[in-house]
Amino acid sequence: MHLRHYSRRALAAEMINALRGRSLFGDEHNGMFLAAPRRTGKTTFLKSDLKPALEAEEVLVVYADLWADQRKDPADLIAMAVTDALRQYRSRLQQLAERMGIRSVALGNWFTLDVESNDPDQTMVTLPDALRFLTEAAEKPVALIIDEAQQALTSEAGAALMLSLKSARDQLNTPDGTRLMLIMSGSDRDKLLRLVNSHSAPFYGSQITSMPLLERDFVEHLVGIIEDQLPHLAPVETNVLMEAFTAYGYRPQFFMSALGTALSPMADIQGRFEQAVLEAAREQQETDRADMESLYLGLQPLHQAILWRLLESGGRFRPYDSEALAFYRAVTGKGNITPQKVQTALEAMRKRTPSLIWKSSRGEYAVEDAGMNLWYQARAKANAWPPQGDS
Repeated sequence: MHLRHYSRRALAAEMINALRGRSLFGDEHNGMFLAAPRRTGKTTFLKSDLKPALEAEEVLVVYADLWADQRKDPADLIAMAVTDALRQYRSRLQQLAERMGIRSVALGNWFTLDVESNDPDQTMVTLPDALRFLTEAAEKPVALIIDEAQQALTSEAGAALMLSLKSARDQLNTPDGTRLMLIMSGSDRDKLLRLVNSHSAPFYGSQITSMPLLERDFVEHLVGIIEDQLPHLAPVETNVLMEAFTAYGYRPQFFMSALGTALSPMADIQGRFEQAVLEAAREQQETDRADMESLYLGLQPLHQAILWRLLESGGRFRPYDSEALAFYRAVTGKGNITPQKVQTALEAMRKRTPSLIWKSSRGEYAVEDAGMNLWYQARAKANAWPPQGDS
């Protein structure tokens, strides 16, 4: 079965209107912050729908994925993306620099463009200057898309660069026009909130928007393809497939993989393929739940207690205060738990593969996998917390 890209043009157009300040009372022209669970199509939308739609409106798009190489500092990944964009306009950039008497244009410690000049001094320019050069060299507005933007907060350089981007936005944008559009996306709303939710946050005052998930229209798109290419299966039971897609957490990759398996000529399926897809989705739900429980029960008692406290507290988590220490002692039954032991345990969970704990450069903590929050909430709601290893 040949699958075509499912375009979300209307959503892209709506976002562009907001970014350009065309929405009534909207604040997205000061920055758009999009949260969506992992593998629900966020990155595909940003690259395959929003980016080309912006380019069609004569906007230069710079895209940086902060999970592209987790060995690199997030600040370096953003700088590399801006550097690559600047290099497209090297000759124009040289003219602008020469006009200003600049011998070399540098983006922090990452980017240097030598310019032939009689001026022996090297002039360093700020990130806002570099982005202004880019808008002037390209002669069009710039949209900077940062995917998994919360990762910038895991390094001091990344956090500082976020503050520089806020400064660049303030310098380049005026009531008369938006020259720099900032689109920050993240797969964990709790982490992304740390860019906006405190006075010290780089974009304090901005709002997090939940990106619309793919829903029934996406499933109907796939049903149309199936009925077109495999007409003997028509009419397809759309409601059953929608139930399966929902069970997969609206994650298209898992859903389409299950479809491919069920529709394979080698599949040994009794009855309708739709029911096979639904059964696979339910099995995946159970597997995910069992994996979370097994992971939690395999932790040391203090690690369990800290993770419990973190899941329960969310953004209010304070790992070393007196209430937290009392909680750890009560859960573990051990009275000798100290802040140093808690710190050692947190670091051990951060260094696991895969990591359990996320930490910002300011010492804020969150669970690495946002799916663990959903698992905890479901168990807590069902009065089934903590896991006891018997379910």
